[in-house]
Amino acid sequence: MLRIWETTVTSYTYTSPFSDASFRVDETRARLDALARLLDSAVRVPGTNVRLGADALLNLIPGVGTLTSKGVSAYLIWEARRLGVPTGTLLRMCRNVGVDFVISAIPLVGWVGDVFYRSNLRNMALLREHLDRTHPSQPVDGTVFRPGS
Repeated sequence: MLRIWETTVTSYTYTSPFSDASFRVDETRARLDALARLLDSAVRVPGTNVRLGADALLNLIPGVGTLTSKGVSAYLIWEARRLGVPTGTLLRMCRNVGVDFVISAIPLVGWVGDVFYRSNLRNMALLREHLDRTHPSQPVDGTVFRPGS
């Protein structure tokens, strides 16, 4: 007996990032913030206040490391677009990653530049500013937190 694979078709629903589901925005914000910290400031150099992340370490691998770290930076920008960040802010985020890419392309100097020019943390600050205006955080008790008020 020949049996063809049987599947049950279910309806797929997509929840827009602009919907009322603010808990998803908060989860996304926390995830992207952790990613930016991992890339730019994950580890403190012992005996100093200098922090470096995976971006600087990946830059030690010629070509592939730089492209990998900038690919993850591009993911952060893609998520920002998905969250409704305005085009002007997205362009500023792209500029930050572009400057970081140019710095990273310079041998030896690029590694030092990656330690001190933290494009992902800059981009998270831009994203956080947008999300604070459009999706205020809601604590467990249901009160709405609006920065600056």
